[in-house]
Amino acid sequence: TEWKELPGCQKITHMECDFSSAITEYYDKHHVRLRAERREEVSPWSSIFEMIPFDIAQIGAPGVELQSINGVIKIKVSPPEANQVQKMWIDYLSFNYNLVIWENSSNAEFRNLSIFPADIIDGLAPDTTYCLKVQAIYPLEAKEGLFSPIRCVKTTHKANVLFCATNVSVIALNMKFHLHWNNRYKKHVSYNVQYLTGYLKKYHDDYLIKWRNVLGCENITDTQCNFSSIITTTTGIYYLRVQAMDEYNKTCLSNEVKVDPLVTNEIGPPGVKVDISDVLLHIQICPPEGSESGVISNHYDLSYRVLYWKNSSNNEQEIQVKEIKQTIGTISDLTPSTLYCVKVQAFSKAYNKSSPFSKEECIKTPGDKILPLIILATFVTALIAVLLVAAPLVFALYQAYNKIKYVFFPSCQPPLNIEGFGEQLFDNPYLSTTEEPIENCSIIETIITEELNQIDFKDYKHSKQSSRDSGNFSNDDDTSGSKVSEETLEKEIV
Repeated sequence: TEWKELPGCQKITHMECDFSSAITEYYDKHHVRLRAERREEVSPWSSIFEMIPFDIAQIGAPGVELQSINGVIKIKVSPPEANQVQKMWIDYLSFNYNLVIWENSSNAEFRNLSIFPADIIDGLAPDTTYCLKVQAIYPLEAKEGLFSPIRCVKTTHKANVLFCATNVSVIALNMKFHLHWNNRYKKHVSYNVQYLTGYLKKYHDDYLIKWRNVLGCENITDTQCNFSSIITTTTGIYYLRVQAMDEYNKTCLSNEVKVDPLVTNEIGPPGVKVDISDVLLHIQICPPEGSESGVISNHYDLSYRVLYWKNSSNNEQEIQVKEIKQTIGTISDLTPSTLYCVKVQAFSKAYNKSSPFSKEECIKTPGDKILPLIILATFVTALIAVLLVAAPLVFALYQAYNKIKYVFFPSCQPPLNIEGFGEQLFDNPYLSTTEEPIENCSIIETIITEELNQIDFKDYKHSKQSSRDSGNFSNDDDTSGSKVSEETLEKEIV
């Protein structure tokens, strides 16, 4: 390693040396060593001191300019190294400034304020000397700088302009923001509500020309304005003021009001619905409704505090508390036939905010189910007993009925040969004697000559066969007789 001599730090007699001009890279690692000399004698080199300038450097004091006017103190802060050509803290816009102010008296009370590079300190007593000092803070590295020299200034009286807007305040509920002020002027006066985005104060010294009118709140005579439309982000800071104008076109600006949306806003009460089952009380919570940007739960991490109690004539009933994160909760260990009341509060631990409680919702638990169960069990037992007694009786009656029916009302008719015993025969259901008379047949014996040839016999036989198949013979006796006659004829012919 090639060591270089530090300019201005050679053959010095005091115990310190400024070698700032030799350092050009603030984020690089540097090594420093030194030794003592006396005439021709020199000491060994010291141990090497290793450093990174940016890590060990301390933030210097900022510059401060003050002006006392109209009851307020205007302050302008310049960053450390503002007058230096070579700067270590090149990102000076990242500086925050802490102001300590107090009255110049024996019993001074110190106040700490976070201010912008160009800011106004108001709320001060008139004709009073105040002293202050300012410190630069580099939040990216969590470094705090040196305080500036103490500066003191005396305040003046604030001009009493009657038509100026006074007592300017913000009322914000569920992300709906309204600005209110008072009017002491009895004559005609109109107002313009103006706003400034916070970062403009930090990044622009001449931010006075950056103020803009709130849309819908220009040349109004009311003493309130809805400025929810300008809150485009909940992470930024906004400043508002009221410009008053009298009938002679003279103007007066009110004090500025700082609005941090999630800090300024208040949370409204949630909605609540209750329902009940056999052993549980069900609670459904509706988060507070917000503006057009959505419900409040989109901006806050909300929890809910549930209060419930028995609503009875006994005023000593203890109110019980239950905290839940979800919008649905249950309560157990309920007393039957009892009226329970519930109300809910939303709160945010991060912002230390709580809403008012919701309206009370009451519901009565169902009665004790032991008695209905006993009644049901008794009914079922009696029903089973009746069935056990009635079943044999019904079976016996059914058997007796079958026997009586079999004896007196048989299902089968007696045969024809015994159906008319002792009385006149019934008519044949299929064929009446008058409808189908019995044909009487007789055999006429004739002498057949031998000359009868075989052909004639066959023709005769065929004729007889056809006559028999025609269906004119209706009983077996006649048929048998016909057969006998036919056999006799055959014999005779032979």
